[in-house]
Amino acid sequence: MKGRKAAAPRGLAVAVRTAKGRSAASQRWLARQLNDPYVAAAKRQGFRSRAAFKLAELDERFRLIRRGSLVVDLGSAPGGWTQVAVQRGAARVVGVDLLAVDPVAGAAMLQGDFTEPAVQERLIAELGGKADLVLSDMAPNTTGHGATDHLRIVALAEASLAFALDVLADGGAFVAKVFQGGAEKTMLERLKRDFSAVRHAKPPASRKESSELYVVATGFRVTRE
Repeated sequence: MKGRKAAAPRGLAVAVRTAKGRSAASQRWLARQLNDPYVAAAKRQGFRSRAAFKLAELDERFRLIRRGSLVVDLGSAPGGWTQVAVQRGAARVVGVDLLAVDPVAGAAMLQGDFTEPAVQERLIAELGGKADLVLSDMAPNTTGHGATDHLRIVALAEASLAFALDVLADGGAFVAKVFQGGAEKTMLERLKRDFSAVRHAKPPASRKESSELYVVATGFRVTRE
């Protein structure tokens, strides 16, 4: 992907043949994957997931990734967001996930729980300075119960924010996935206190049927004693 423009991909519909042993839900998932233009575009452009386009589109709108910046990617598996940050000029990108992630050229990929002090120390050492951008595309395994899933993803976002407040440089930015539901009120109040601008966004690559949103906070204000 050259430049900063992330064009919305398009494709032709693909029919899915019924197969023995494949559930109706499995067939629907496969049909959606085969007919998803972002899945096809990710394969063509070498991205590890369609989610890469979500960050690309957020960056188009908010100019989050600056050339020479230091970026942290929390919950980085499978590495699509890390790839975008590297391609868009970040000087250093450090990704961390509970799962092992294949290496990404130009980035450091760590395995571990980012809430653990030892993992945070490794991450900060790899970054080599204060972060200009902290990203979190993390989401919990869904239960199918909307209120429960919302509370779980907000808890992840709040943990990401707590980490970001410790590592961001003055003027830095924070992006985290949330679900529609309103339980993130406390987190939003904290964001508005510590950042100059706080907005919600649903990038075009986010599936219409998904309740996911991204909170985008820019202009971090370092508290000085």
